[in-house]
Amino acid sequence: MKGHSQLRKGRRSIPNQVYHVSTATHDWRPLFEDFACGRAVVASLRHEHNAGHVESLAFVIMPDHLHWLFSLSGTRSLNICINNIKAFSAKRINKIIGRNGKIWQTGYYDRAIRREEDLEGVARYIVANPLRAGIVRSIRNYPLWYAKWL
Repeated sequence: MKGHSQLRKGRRSIPNQVYHVSTATHDWRPLFEDFACGRAVVASLRHEHNAGHVESLAFVIMPDHLHWLFSLSGTRSLNICINNIKAFSAKRINKIIGRNGKIWQTGYYDRAIRREEDLEGVARYIVANPLRAGIVRSIRNYPLWYAKWL
């Protein structure tokens, strides 16, 4: 099996490229069933957006993982952005749950979105995750999502 560093080999961070990134909690623990923990992830995503490192297009925080669609600015690499949201949110989540420990799995999955006409379809896929998982019957009843187009 390839190590984590080998999984990223050959991938590049491209300024203004749109990425769909997903990453999971350590041991797939459903930490984000706790609304405050989920909001800590939202705060970390918004921090990267407000700092101008990314333009968030869509996200959903599921009980045990995150999907995020964003355009990368030229100021930070993809890896640094993801590591920052993980570190920032982990610190807040550990404070919320009153412990110190690993929150996120190592690494993440990323896919560059090459065609602009694919963006809304990917965003719909991301936002519909709680529906497909049977968590809610209407996305209006799920609090931890965002889409630029809605």
